[in-house]
Amino acid sequence: MKNIAIKLPDVGEGVTEVEIVEWHVKVGDEVREDDVLAAVLTDKATVEIPSLCSGKIVWLATDVGDVLAVGSELVHIETSDDVKIEEAKETVAKLQPDNASKEVDVSEQKLAPSTSHKPTSNLSAPRKEGEAPLASPAVRHRALQGGIDLRQVVGSGPAGRITHEDLNRVYANPVAQSNAGVGNAMVEQAGQTDIKITGLRKKISEKMALANARIPHITIVEEVDVTSIEDLRAKLNDDRGDKPKLTVLPFITAAIVKAIQKQPEMNAHYYDDEGFVRRYEGVHAGIATMTENGLVVPVLRHAEAKSVWDIASELVRLSASARDGTAKREELIGSTITITSLGPLGAIATTPIINHPEVAIVGVNKIVVRPHWDGAEFVPRKMMNISSSFDHRIIDGWDAAVFVQRIKTLLETPALIFMGN
Repeated sequence: MKNIAIKLPDVGEGVTEVEIVEWHVKVGDEVREDDVLAAVLTDKATVEIPSLCSGKIVWLATDVGDVLAVGSELVHIETSDDVKIEEAKETVAKLQPDNASKEVDVSEQKLAPSTSHKPTSNLSAPRKEGEAPLASPAVRHRALQGGIDLRQVVGSGPAGRITHEDLNRVYANPVAQSNAGVGNAMVEQAGQTDIKITGLRKKISEKMALANARIPHITIVEEVDVTSIEDLRAKLNDDRGDKPKLTVLPFITAAIVKAIQKQPEMNAHYYDDEGFVRRYEGVHAGIATMTENGLVVPVLRHAEAKSVWDIASELVRLSASARDGTAKREELIGSTITITSLGPLGAIATTPIINHPEVAIVGVNKIVVRPHWDGAEFVPRKMMNISSSFDHRIIDGWDAAVFVQRIKTLLETPALIFMGN
């Protein structure tokens, strides 16, 4: 018998760390080759990590909700299988999962069996000049506000990751460097319940905090008369055949694409750390979608090349895969502008937060019937407000207002959406 250490694989380009969202095994369990060991979360996509051998689980790296760096040891398995590094890599190379790569690196080590769920220590020495520390965006922002150099902080998290507890110790006593314990996921006390934020909700929390802290938002709210486009939508739906039922969202997407043709600066990423803006020819619209687990943003790729019917069909597919958790990782990354809609639950106006590093987001509010003065009398019209936010570092207020007015004109005169340039 020997012990095999299975390491956390590279689960995607640019991914340096993941969060453990579910353990499929526990210490003492017997597993077979290809059994799922754990589910990890990265970029809002869940990836399952398989076992490369049969045997007994003798050690797990961490708890659900904790973060591990790529390349860290994930589990130790006591096995009699003859598993070699070369064979392991060849075996994993044949795996073609639906959601992400499951390549796993293993190293054979002679390890004493352990039932400990945590490593005895994961402290690291202060980092050298130029070496980037491991820390979440929220920790980085807090350190920046407090004037703390994270390179001089010893992290107590996995692979030396710096946590909020580490910062607390620095504030209280800059020389204190003790390991931080992990509390229960839910601690019930008299009259209150503490719930640990994990999984997708944790990712949403970190990304929203990052965007809100780093991006100076300017939000413009405009009223749009959508009576004509609603009439057109009803007529098209009457003769749609086996095509998906049209909602107003495909028309809004098409209008945004048309407006971007005149103002390509809206279809861009601002990499503020590096100091440059990258514009994109293809319009990859992120569609904010609410699921049981939280907000997910699947990406409608190359909206500029799609008809309204094509957009509607793709929106149905993407929304369904996002809600049932089958969306592939590549379907959840790479958006260049985001559209968010609360549908019939939407308010009169919202202040949407930009999906960093994008520079614009368009929020769609609910449609209501309001009296409108046509010059002679009040007539009922279907009205909808759009709330659009822009990165004021890159987009001036005037340009933002022009963009919103373009969308308004297109939606109020839908024939313009289908006309050439």
